[in-house]
Amino acid sequence: MKPAPFEYFVPDSLDQAMELKQQFGDTAKLLAGGQSLVPAMNFRVVQPSMLIDLNRVKSLDYIREDGRCLRVGAMTRERTLEFDPRISKRFPLLAEAMPHVAHPQIRNRGTLGGSLANADPAAELPVIMLALDARMKVAGKKGERWVDAPNFFSGIFTTDIAPEEILTEIELSLLPSRTGWSFLEVAPRAGDYALIGVAALVTLEEDGKCKAVKLVYLNAGDGPIEAKEAEQLLVGELIDNNSVDSAASLASEKEINPYGNLHASSDFQRHLANVLTRRALQQAIQSAGEIQ
Repeated sequence: MKPAPFEYFVPDSLDQAMELKQQFGDTAKLLAGGQSLVPAMNFRVVQPSMLIDLNRVKSLDYIREDGRCLRVGAMTRERTLEFDPRISKRFPLLAEAMPHVAHPQIRNRGTLGGSLANADPAAELPVIMLALDARMKVAGKKGERWVDAPNFFSGIFTTDIAPEEILTEIELSLLPSRTGWSFLEVAPRAGDYALIGVAALVTLEEDGKCKAVKLVYLNAGDGPIEAKEAEQLLVGELIDNNSVDSAASLASEKEINPYGNLHASSDFQRHLANVLTRRALQQAIQSAGEIQ
Protein backbone atom coordinates (compact mmCIF):
# COMPACT_ATOMS: atom_id res chain seq x y z
CA MET A 1 0.00 0.00 0.00
CA LYS A 2 1.01 3.59 -0.59
CA PRO A 3 -0.24 6.67 1.26
CA ALA A 4 -2.68 9.10 -0.28
CA PRO A 5 -1.07 12.26 -1.74
CA PHE A 6 0.02 14.88 0.80
CA GLU A 7 2.09 18.02 1.12
CA TYR A 8 5.31 17.86 3.11
CA PHE A 9 6.93 20.58 5.21
CA VAL A 10 10.12 20.41 7.27
CA PRO A 11 10.28 23.42 9.63
CA ASP A 12 13.62 24.33 11.21
CA SER A 13 12.14 25.73 14.42
CA LEU A 14 9.24 25.23 16.80
CA ASP A 15 7.86 28.63 15.85
CA GLN A 16 7.69 27.60 12.20
CA ALA A 17 6.01 24.32 13.12
CA MET A 18 3.43 26.12 15.26
CA GLU A 19 2.70 28.59 12.48
CA LEU A 20 1.98 25.68 10.12
CA LYS A 21 -0.19 23.92 12.71
CA GLN A 22 -2.07 27.15 13.39
CA GLN A 23 -2.69 27.58 9.67
CA PHE A 24 -3.72 24.04 8.77
CA GLY A 25 -5.02 22.57 12.07
CA ASP A 26 -6.48 19.06 11.88
CA THR A 27 -5.70 18.68 8.17
CA ALA A 28 -1.98 18.48 9.05
CA LYS A 29 -0.30 15.64 10.96
CA LEU A 30 2.96 15.96 12.88
CA LEU A 31 5.70 13.52 11.94
CA ALA A 32 8.01 12.63 14.84
CA GLY A 33 9.40 9.09 14.65
CA GLY A 34 6.72 7.99 12.20
CA GLN A 35 6.62 4.44 13.58
CA SER A 36 2.82 4.53 14.00
CA LEU A 37 1.79 7.30 11.63
CA VAL A 38 3.54 6.08 8.48
CA PRO A 39 2.08 2.53 8.57
CA ALA A 40 -1.38 4.03 9.21
CA MET A 41 -0.89 6.29 6.19
CA ASN A 42 0.29 3.40 4.04
CA PHE A 43 -2.90 1.49 4.86
CA ARG A 44 -4.84 4.74 4.31
CA VAL A 45 -6.36 4.53 7.77
CA VAL A 46 -5.06 8.08 8.14
CA GLN A 47 -5.00 10.43 5.15
CA PRO A 48 -3.63 13.84 6.12
CA SER A 49 -3.39 16.48 3.46
CA MET A 50 -0.09 17.65 4.96
CA LEU A 51 2.82 16.30 7.01
CA ILE A 52 4.83 18.61 9.27
CA ASP A 53 8.16 16.87 9.92
CA LEU A 54 9.58 17.83 13.34
CA ASN A 55 12.94 16.11 12.96
CA ARG A 56 14.83 19.34 12.31
CA VAL A 57 13.36 21.00 15.41
CA LYS A 58 16.37 20.20 17.60
CA SER A 59 15.04 22.30 20.49
CA LEU A 60 12.59 19.47 21.26
CA ASP A 61 15.30 16.81 21.74
CA TYR A 62 16.74 16.92 25.28
CA ILE A 63 16.78 15.49 28.81
CA ARG A 64 17.42 18.07 31.54
CA GLU A 65 17.56 17.82 35.30
CA ASP A 66 15.71 20.70 36.94
CA GLY A 67 15.67 20.57 40.73
CA ARG A 68 13.18 17.92 41.81
CA CYS A 69 12.11 17.02 38.29
CA LEU A 70 13.40 15.84 34.95
CA ARG A 71 12.34 17.56 31.74
CA VAL A 72 12.24 15.56 28.52
CA GLY A 73 11.73 17.08 25.09
CA ALA A 74 8.96 15.57 23.03
CA MET A 75 11.36 14.60 20.21
CA THR A 76 13.64 12.59 22.52
CA ARG A 77 14.14 9.14 21.02
CA GLU A 78 12.89 6.12 22.92
CA ARG A 79 16.33 4.55 22.58
CA THR A 80 17.78 7.55 24.42
CA LEU A 81 15.37 6.99 27.31
CA GLU A 82 16.34 3.33 27.38
CA PHE A 83 20.05 4.00 27.94
CA ASP A 84 20.30 7.43 29.60
CA PRO A 85 21.74 6.92 33.13
CA ARG A 86 19.55 9.70 34.53
CA ILE A 87 16.47 7.71 33.58
CA SER A 88 17.69 4.47 35.12
CA LYS A 89 18.77 6.27 38.30
CA ARG A 90 15.80 8.59 38.83
CA PHE A 91 12.97 6.72 37.11
CA PRO A 92 13.69 2.98 37.16
CA LEU A 93 10.07 2.18 36.31
CA LEU A 94 10.52 3.93 32.95
CA ALA A 95 13.88 2.26 32.37
CA GLU A 96 12.35 -1.14 33.14
CA ALA A 97 9.52 -0.60 30.67
CA MET A 98 11.58 0.68 27.74
CA PRO A 99 12.84 -2.71 26.45
CA HIS A 100 9.20 -3.78 26.13
CA VAL A 101 8.45 -0.96 23.66
CA ALA A 102 8.30 -2.66 20.25
CA HIS A 103 11.73 -3.53 18.76
CA PRO A 104 15.15 -1.80 18.96
CA GLN A 105 14.82 -0.59 15.38
CA ILE A 106 11.54 1.12 16.24
CA ARG A 107 12.91 2.59 19.47
CA ASN A 108 15.78 4.08 17.44
CA ARG A 109 13.27 6.28 15.59
CA GLY A 110 10.25 6.45 17.88
CA THR A 111 9.95 9.43 20.21
CA LEU A 112 8.42 9.92 23.64
CA GLY A 113 6.18 12.72 22.43
CA GLY A 114 5.08 10.78 19.38
CA SER A 115 4.00 7.80 21.46
CA LEU A 116 2.11 9.96 23.95
CA ALA A 117 0.37 12.01 21.27
CA ASN A 118 -0.65 8.81 19.47
CA ALA A 119 -2.30 7.55 22.70
CA ASP A 120 -2.47 3.90 21.70
CA PRO A 121 -4.22 1.97 24.52
CA ALA A 122 -1.73 -0.89 24.01
CA ALA A 123 1.36 1.35 24.27
CA GLU A 124 3.65 1.24 27.28
CA LEU A 125 4.72 4.89 27.51
CA PRO A 126 1.27 6.42 28.22
CA VAL A 127 0.89 3.92 31.08
CA ILE A 128 4.27 4.85 32.53
CA MET A 129 3.53 8.58 32.29
CA LEU A 130 0.25 8.12 34.14
CA ALA A 131 1.94 6.02 36.83
CA LEU A 132 4.66 8.65 37.27
CA ASP A 133 2.18 11.57 37.47
CA ALA A 134 3.83 13.22 34.48
CA ARG A 135 2.85 16.63 33.18
CA MET A 136 2.78 17.44 29.48
CA LYS A 137 3.44 20.89 28.04
CA VAL A 138 1.61 21.75 24.83
CA ALA A 139 2.27 24.90 22.86
CA GLY A 140 0.58 26.90 20.14
CA LYS A 141 0.68 30.40 18.75
CA LYS A 142 -1.59 31.52 21.60
CA GLY A 143 0.85 30.29 24.27
CA GLU A 144 1.78 27.27 26.38
CA ARG A 145 -0.17 25.22 28.91
CA TRP A 146 0.47 22.21 31.14
CA VAL A 147 -1.75 19.13 31.22
CA ASP A 148 -1.59 16.47 33.93
CA ALA A 149 -1.40 12.91 32.65
CA PRO A 150 -4.93 11.88 33.80
CA ASN A 151 -6.38 14.76 31.76
CA PHE A 152 -4.04 14.34 28.80
CA PHE A 153 -5.29 10.92 27.65
CA SER A 154 -8.96 11.23 26.75
CA GLY A 155 -9.76 8.10 24.74
CA ILE A 156 -8.59 5.70 22.04
CA PHE A 157 -5.91 7.54 20.03
CA THR A 158 -7.23 10.78 21.54
CA THR A 159 -5.54 13.39 23.73
CA ASP A 160 -6.19 16.89 25.07
CA ILE A 161 -3.90 18.42 22.41
CA ALA A 162 -5.87 20.98 20.39
CA PRO A 163 -5.65 20.94 16.56
CA GLU A 164 -3.33 23.98 16.53
CA GLU A 165 -1.09 22.76 19.39
CA ILE A 166 2.11 20.70 19.59
CA LEU A 167 3.31 18.57 22.51
CA THR A 168 6.73 20.01 23.41
CA GLU A 169 7.86 18.72 26.82
CA ILE A 170 7.22 16.09 29.46
CA GLU A 171 7.93 16.82 33.13
CA LEU A 172 8.66 13.96 35.54
CA SER A 173 8.83 14.68 39.28
CA LEU A 174 11.28 12.62 41.31
CA LEU A 175 9.79 9.71 43.22
CA PRO A 176 9.48 9.81 47.03
CA SER A 177 11.97 7.84 49.08
CA ARG A 178 11.13 4.19 49.82
CA THR A 179 9.27 3.83 46.50
CA GLY A 180 9.49 0.50 44.75
CA TRP A 181 8.45 -0.30 41.20
CA SER A 182 7.58 -3.04 38.76
CA PHE A 183 6.48 -3.25 35.14
CA LEU A 184 5.15 -6.52 33.73
CA GLU A 185 3.37 -7.47 30.53
CA VAL A 186 2.47 -10.58 28.53
CA ALA A 187 2.90 -10.51 24.74
CA PRO A 188 2.65 -13.29 22.13
CA ARG A 189 6.26 -12.56 21.09
CA ALA A 190 8.92 -10.08 22.13
CA GLY A 191 8.11 -6.75 20.52
CA ASP A 192 4.45 -7.57 19.86
CA TYR A 193 1.63 -5.58 21.40
CA ALA A 194 1.02 -6.87 24.91
CA LEU A 195 -2.14 -8.80 25.70
CA ILE A 196 -2.15 -6.96 29.02
CA GLY A 197 0.40 -5.10 31.13
CA VAL A 198 0.67 -3.30 34.45
CA ALA A 199 2.91 -0.66 36.01
CA ALA A 200 3.09 -0.64 39.81
CA LEU A 201 4.60 1.87 42.23
CA VAL A 202 4.50 1.39 46.00
CA THR A 203 5.73 3.93 48.57
CA LEU A 204 6.18 2.64 52.12
CA GLU A 205 6.19 4.49 55.44
CA GLU A 206 9.08 3.91 57.83
CA ASP A 207 6.90 1.43 59.74
CA GLY A 208 6.29 -0.56 56.57
CA LYS A 209 2.72 0.59 55.95
CA CYS A 210 1.72 1.58 52.45
CA LYS A 211 1.84 5.35 52.00
CA ALA A 212 0.91 5.46 48.32
CA VAL A 213 0.42 3.06 45.44
CA LYS A 214 -0.12 3.27 41.69
CA LEU A 215 -1.58 0.54 39.49
CA VAL A 216 -1.90 1.44 35.80
CA TYR A 217 -2.80 -0.97 32.98
CA LEU A 218 -2.22 -1.12 29.24
CA ASN A 219 -4.51 -2.71 26.66
CA ALA A 220 -7.22 -2.76 29.32
CA GLY A 221 -9.62 -0.13 28.00
CA ASP A 222 -9.78 3.07 25.97
CA GLY A 223 -6.39 4.26 27.24
CA PRO A 224 -4.10 3.80 30.22
CA ILE A 225 -6.36 2.64 33.05
CA GLU A 226 -5.59 3.45 36.69
CA ALA A 227 -7.14 1.10 39.26
CA LYS A 228 -7.94 3.72 41.90
CA GLU A 229 -10.18 1.55 44.07
CA ALA A 230 -7.57 -1.18 44.26
CA GLU A 231 -4.97 1.45 45.17
CA GLN A 232 -7.12 2.76 48.02
CA LEU A 233 -7.55 -0.76 49.34
CA LEU A 234 -3.81 -0.86 50.10
CA VAL A 235 -3.09 2.67 51.34
CA GLY A 236 -2.47 2.84 55.07
CA GLU A 237 -2.13 -0.93 55.40
CA LEU A 238 0.69 -3.34 56.07
CA ILE A 239 0.44 -5.13 52.76
CA ASP A 240 0.30 -8.92 52.94
CA ASN A 241 -0.60 -11.67 50.51
CA ASN A 242 -4.31 -11.39 51.30
CA SER A 243 -4.45 -7.66 50.61
CA VAL A 244 -2.42 -8.12 47.42
CA ASP A 245 -4.86 -10.80 46.26
CA SER A 246 -7.83 -8.56 47.10
CA ALA A 247 -6.38 -5.59 45.22
CA ALA A 248 -5.55 -7.75 42.20
CA SER A 249 -9.06 -9.21 42.11
CA LEU A 250 -10.71 -5.80 42.45
CA ALA A 251 -8.60 -4.26 39.70
CA SER A 252 -8.91 -7.13 37.25
CA GLU A 253 -12.62 -7.81 37.77
CA LYS A 254 -14.10 -4.32 38.20
CA GLU A 255 -11.73 -1.54 37.19
CA ILE A 256 -10.32 -2.53 33.81
CA ASN A 257 -12.31 -3.04 30.63
CA PRO A 258 -10.33 -5.17 28.17
CA TYR A 259 -12.01 -5.71 24.81
CA GLY A 260 -10.40 -9.00 23.84
CA ASN A 261 -8.71 -9.65 20.52
CA LEU A 262 -7.55 -12.42 18.20
CA HIS A 263 -4.97 -13.58 20.73
CA ALA A 264 -6.91 -13.35 23.99
CA SER A 265 -10.52 -13.09 25.13
CA SER A 266 -11.45 -10.35 27.59
CA ASP A 267 -11.80 -13.01 30.30
CA PHE A 268 -8.27 -14.23 29.65
CA GLN A 269 -7.00 -10.65 29.72
CA ARG A 270 -8.62 -10.21 33.12
CA HIS A 271 -6.97 -13.42 34.32
CA LEU A 272 -3.60 -12.18 33.12
CA ALA A 273 -4.19 -8.82 34.80
CA ASN A 274 -4.91 -10.56 38.10
CA VAL A 275 -1.73 -12.62 37.93
CA LEU A 276 0.47 -9.72 36.79
CA THR A 277 -0.95 -7.38 39.44
CA ARG A 278 -0.07 -9.77 42.24
CA ARG A 279 3.45 -10.24 40.89
CA ALA A 280 3.98 -6.54 40.23
CA LEU A 281 2.83 -5.52 43.70
CA GLN A 282 5.05 -8.11 45.32
CA GLN A 283 8.06 -6.94 43.31
CA ALA A 284 7.33 -3.25 44.01
CA ILE A 285 6.95 -3.89 47.75
CA GLN A 286 10.19 -5.87 47.82
CA SER A 287 12.14 -3.15 46.00
CA ALA A 288 10.61 -0.44 48.22
CA GLY A 289 11.79 -2.31 51.30
CA GLU A 290 15.32 -2.49 49.92
CA ILE A 291 15.57 1.31 49.41
CA GLN A 292 16.92 3.30 52.33
